Amino acid sequence: MACFIVPGSEAVVTTIVQKAIGKERAAKWKLKWLNTMLWGGFILLAIEHLWHGEVVPWPPFLTAMKNPADTAAMLHEMATHGITMAVVVTIAWIVMVALANMLPYRRAEKTIA
Repeated sequence: MACFIVPGSEAVVTTIVQKAIGKERAAKWKLKWLNTMLWGGFILLAIEHLWHGEVVPWPPFLTAMKNPADTAAMLHEMATHGITMAVVVTIAWIVMVALANMLPYRRAEKTIA
């Protein structure tokens, strides 16, 4: 229903952080990778929800907000599926950054040995 809003919100926050800390520090932490992953997932999920009629171009935009019972289910989905997706993407980014930072040291060790 609206699970894509959580990773989209994280994408907005990380984009603001990326611009606020400057290019050099953002490049060091590879925030562009995280933003690309989050924005890409958000856009694909938004298109999928639009395709299935769960998002419409007129207010209230989310079809689940028309009925209070559906709104509760939507909030539950955002709290479970949305947060899980955002956490998994963030963990994948952390692993990617850790591996990218370790790789030059491994190459240097092989050259010395």
